[in-house]
Amino acid sequence: MPQDSRGFTEEQEEFAAAVRHFATKECGTREQRVSVTDSNREQHHEGLYAKLAKSGYLGVSIPEEYGGSGGGIIEQVILFEELWRGMVPVHGAGTSHTVAGVYKRYATEEQKKSTLGDICSGEVMSISISEPGAGSDAAAIACRAERDGDVYRITGQKTWCSDAQFASKILLVARTGRGDRPHEGLTMFEVPATAPGLEIRPIATMGGGAEVNDLFFTDVEVPASAIVGEEGGAWKQVMSGLNGERIVCAAQGLGMAQRSFDDLLTYLRQREQFGTTIGSFQAVRHRVADMAIEIEASRALTYDTARRVAAGEGRPEDLIRATSMAKVKVTETAKQVALEGMQLMGGYGYTLEFDMERHLRLSLPATIYAGTNEIQRDIISSTFGLRPARA
Repeated sequence: MPQDSRGFTEEQEEFAAAVRHFATKECGTREQRVSVTDSNREQHHEGLYAKLAKSGYLGVSIPEEYGGSGGGIIEQVILFEELWRGMVPVHGAGTSHTVAGVYKRYATEEQKKSTLGDICSGEVMSISISEPGAGSDAAAIACRAERDGDVYRITGQKTWCSDAQFASKILLVARTGRGDRPHEGLTMFEVPATAPGLEIRPIATMGGGAEVNDLFFTDVEVPASAIVGEEGGAWKQVMSGLNGERIVCAAQGLGMAQRSFDDLLTYLRQREQFGTTIGSFQAVRHRVADMAIEIEASRALTYDTARRVAAGEGRPEDLIRATSMAKVKVTETAKQVALEGMQLMGGYGYTLEFDMERHLRLSLPATIYAGTNEIQRDIISSTFGLRPARA
């Protein structure tokens, strides 16, 4: 197929244009964005999410036999870059695609038909790994699932669970046993968000909304058939999905960085001081050039890494290194561009009248979730054979 300068096929270019058109139509004005985000406080709008599903976009990387369009990771990156660039509040799309990746690799045929089909039709899925005592150290998970005949009873607390408050299912990692190493004995379960004994308690964040939650499990019963993958095999299953999750994070960061840059350019071309637009000042122009360089480098890294992952190019550690690099580079760029945007816009960047304050609020946690950038740097260095000294 003919390709554009970014290496897109004609179909991929058309898909990017279609998602961009959707974003412009639904969230193209300030008034629309304020309306669907409750004055910039919320990150997920169920009505827009339903429209995405109806358009077929939510199933872009899900096989056709489960209701998707059969695309791959490149199409997934395009989707998230354009949605986040367009400021479309559909936060649940990220967690749902992470869950979809796990199901495509490990779920039974019956589970795939049910859950992957639900994702395509617009239901949000959440994944719960972190606990108060097990964040970056996920092997320290203590939430337990004990077998009693044909059911498992789940007890414990989870935290930082994105989008659980409007999810239909939660993919839970719980402890079903112990082994010689801490990460052994962990199992994945699909748990209905409405299960008796499960309390979902939103955590208020600095933006005023609540996209993350505490989960409290008190003797929550699920059938043995709710296990996704192998009993005791959750650690391997989680690790195998991290490449895709990091690429999604990079795509979202790329969209955020580009939107911050676009909004800043509009301001710099219009705002006048000392008889000229402030974008004409050399100090400002050079900072804009630096930002443009970083965004273009981030875009090249993101799409090149996505293509390598899609092709299975290189050793596993090479792909782990590449996806961690992409996650760090692009999310740090998104944060820096938003900070520069706020600085160059002066007081206006800080006000609710403009979107820059929202760009900054959303870019900050991007360096934390899906594995903090500090953990990513540990991962990157370990692929070069460098590991921390033992005490």
